[in-house]
Amino acid sequence: MPEGPYRWFVYAELALAAVTFVALLFVVAPYGGRHGRGGWGPTVPARVGWVVMEAPASILFVVFYLLGSHRFEPVPLLFLALWLVHYVYRAFVYPFLMRSGSRMPVLVMMLAIGFNLLNAWVNARWISEYGDYPVAWLADGRFWAGVVLFAGGLALNVRSDRTLRLLRRSGGGYRIPRGGGFRYVSSPNYLGEMIEWTGWAVATWSLAGASFALYTFANLAPRAFANHRWYRETFPDYPPERRALIPFVL
Repeated sequence: MPEGPYRWFVYAELALAAVTFVALLFVVAPYGGRHGRGGWGPTVPARVGWVVMEAPASILFVVFYLLGSHRFEPVPLLFLALWLVHYVYRAFVYPFLMRSGSRMPVLVMMLAIGFNLLNAWVNARWISEYGDYPVAWLADGRFWAGVVLFAGGLALNVRSDRTLRLLRRSGGGYRIPRGGGFRYVSSPNYLGEMIEWTGWAVATWSLAGASFALYTFANLAPRAFANHRWYRETFPDYPPERRALIPFVL
């Protein structure tokens, strides 16, 4: 870990993970949909909110990445590609597949923008400037274990998003999602994203990557628990064996 301001940005992300986890245990974030509610100030269409808040994680990540002295080396370029696969989907594909009509508080959007700026800086600067990834890293087991986790988590995340989207398109309001990861947990989309960024942390083998993986858990685990409670309170026939986030465990 380099000396100077960069170190404190990483520590700030770790501290933010702790604060976020505690806060979300008591307050359900109103991103829209089943948890949308008033009292959070002005709102914007959820599609607009998603694009605006997630775009910095892809666009500014590229800008920060290009500042690094290792920007044209093979391994950092592969890390850049992994990052963009997720965030181009999240910022420029997923929002346009969402159902129209839901809204998002501007406050939630602004908080997400702030985190994405910090996280893009921390991870882009690490892989293109402060990290050391010679070509030999491509033969390291940590790299391949991380890539496999990342790919598997991404596939679970995207497939689960699709299941929810098709369920909503069929009309009739909210219903119990079934199949795929929903056989085991209430929020396989969140579980998939946690697996993705755990893979990123392993592949990059860095505190920068670990801080993002920890923040992802801190942000999504409480939301998964809130979803699970909502399903169980809303549907008397909700599968009792289904867990909130981790199959057979939690």
